[in-house]
Amino acid sequence: MVEYFFQCPYCWEEISMLIDRSQASQSYIEDCEICCNPIQITVRVENQEIISFQADNIEQ
Repeated sequence: MVEYFFQCPYCWEEISMLIDRSQASQSYIEDCEICCNPIQITVRVENQEIISFQADNIEQ
């Protein structure tokens, strides 16, 4: 697990979450720890490195 920092697509505050680098592809919804809005998280990992990370507003 590695802590990954990013900007919330709702409140624009910097937040972090733990990413499991043993999974090649992950997609899930997690609430922002500041504003509590739901964020669609999509992560791709290769060779234990995060190669793609997206945090999207699901209410677009």
